[in-house]
Amino acid sequence: MGEIDLALVNWSRAQFALTAMYHWLFVPLTLGLSFLCAFYETIYVKTGNEEWKNLTRFWMTLFGINFAIGVATGIILEFEFGTNWSNYSWMVGDIFGAPLAVEGIVAFFLEATFFAVMFFGWNRVSKGFHLFSTWMVAVGSNLSALWILVANGWMQYPTGMAFNPDTARFEMQNFWEVLFSPVAIAKFTHTTSSSFLVAVMFVFAVSSYYLLKRRHVEMAKRSILVASVFGLISFFYVGLTGDESAFTNAHTQPMKLAAYEGLYDGEEKAPIVAIGILNPDKKPGLEDDTEPFSFEIKIPFLLSWLANRSNEFVPGINDLTYGNEEYNIVGANEKIAKGKLAIADLAAYKAAQREGDEAGAQAALAKFDENREFFGYGFLENPEDSIPPVQTSFYSFHIMVYLVVFFGLICLAFLVYGIKDTIEEKRWLLPFGILSFFLAMLASQSGWVVAEIGRQPWAIQGMLPVGPATSNLAAGNVMTTFWMFAILFTLLLLAEIKIMLMMIKKGPEGA
Repeated sequence: MGEIDLALVNWSRAQFALTAMYHWLFVPLTLGLSFLCAFYETIYVKTGNEEWKNLTRFWMTLFGINFAIGVATGIILEFEFGTNWSNYSWMVGDIFGAPLAVEGIVAFFLEATFFAVMFFGWNRVSKGFHLFSTWMVAVGSNLSALWILVANGWMQYPTGMAFNPDTARFEMQNFWEVLFSPVAIAKFTHTTSSSFLVAVMFVFAVSSYYLLKRRHVEMAKRSILVASVFGLISFFYVGLTGDESAFTNAHTQPMKLAAYEGLYDGEEKAPIVAIGILNPDKKPGLEDDTEPFSFEIKIPFLLSWLANRSNEFVPGINDLTYGNEEYNIVGANEKIAKGKLAIADLAAYKAAQREGDEAGAQAALAKFDENREFFGYGFLENPEDSIPPVQTSFYSFHIMVYLVVFFGLICLAFLVYGIKDTIEEKRWLLPFGILSFFLAMLASQSGWVVAEIGRQPWAIQGMLPVGPATSNLAAGNVMTTFWMFAILFTLLLLAEIKIMLMMIKKGPEGA
C-alpha cells in the first residue's frame, strides 16, 4: 500500500463526522417520538376521548416532519462508504453490508409501509388497525436502528469473521455472532434508551412552552404526564445499559475506557473520577510523572467494579501503549512490530503465489498466521498512534453522564407535579423543560463522540486503521464535498426548524 495522504484521511473523517452528526440530530427524536405517539394513541383507543386523538395527531405531525429529514440525511451516509472509504468497503463489505441490507429490506420497508397508514389512515381504517400501524412504525424505526448499530458494533468489536489472505478481505463466518455480539447488544439498548430520553425532553420543551404561554394547557399536561413516566423508565434503563456498555468497553476496547476515564496508569481497586479537570501538560509515557488531573473528585473502587465487577486491575493508557509484564498486557509497541511482520509475510505470500512457488507461499502463510491478529497494528508507526484524543473522550463522556442525571431529575419533577396537576403553576420549572431538549441533543451527540473518537485510530477495532481504509481520492475533492454537505445539511436543518416551529405555533388544530 502506498503512502497515506493525511489530508485526505482528515477530510474524509471530517466529512463523515459532519454527515453522521447532522443525521443524528434527527434519529433520536424519530426513535423516541414514534413510541410516544403509540402510547398516546393507545390511550385514545382505550378511552375513546377525542382530545387524546387530537394530541396524538399533533405529535405525529412533528414526528413525520423529523422522519422525512432524517431519511434524507441517512441515505447520504451510506453512499459515503463507497465514495470516501472504498478500501474499507472492499475489505469488510461482506460483513458490514449484511446488516445494512437487512435494515433496508426488512426494517425500513416495514416502517415505510405502515407509515402511510399511520398518517393517511385516520377515519379510513379501523381504530385497531390504525393503532397497530402506529406501533409497527415505532417497532420498524427501532429495528432500523438495530441493524445499523449491529454494523457499528461489529466495527467496535469484530467477531464472527475471518481474514482471507488470498483476497485481503474480512469474510463472515457466523452471522449470529455478529448479530448477538455483546457490544452490538449494549450499543443498541443504550442508544435507543437514550433516544427515548431525547424524545421525552422534546415533549417537555414543547409542552412547557404551551404552559408558559397558557395555550393548549390540557393537551400539554397530558403529554407531560405520559412522557414523564416513559422518561423515568428510560432514565433507569439508560443507566443500566450505560453500565453494560462500560463493562463491554473494558473487555473489548480497554483503550477507549482508559481514555474517557483519564486513566494513564492502571491500578487495582481503581477509583472513578466523578469530577475532574485534565492537566493539558500530561503526556503518555512511562517516564512522565506529571499528574493527569489539575483537579479531581474520585469515588473509590468504582472504576474497577465498573470494568471487572471486582477489585481487579484496570489497565491504563500507558499499560496498553507500552505493555505491562506483571499483568501480561501486550503493549501497542509490541503489536506494531508483530503487525509489520504480518504485513511483510502477507506480501511474501502474494508474491510467491504470483511466481507459482507453492512451497514458498505456504511457508509465508504459516509465518503470517503467527502474527495475523496484529495485522492492523502494522499500519501504525508509533505506539502513541494507538491512543485516542484523551481530553475529547474524557469531557464528552462526563458531559453525557452529568446531563443524563439532570434528565432523571427533570422527569421526576414533571411526574410529581403532573400527578398533582400543578405543573402549570410551577413557572420556575417550565424554562428548564424547554432547555432540557437542547441539553438532550448535546448529551446524545456527546455519546457518539465518546463512541467514535474513543476508538480512534481504528476503522475496525484492532484490524484496520482509518488511514488505509480511505479511497484513492484527491483531498481537494473531499474538501469540496465537505462544504457542499455542510451547506446542504444546514439548509435541511433550518427547514426542519422552521416547519417545526410553524406547526408548534399552530398547535393541535394545525395538525
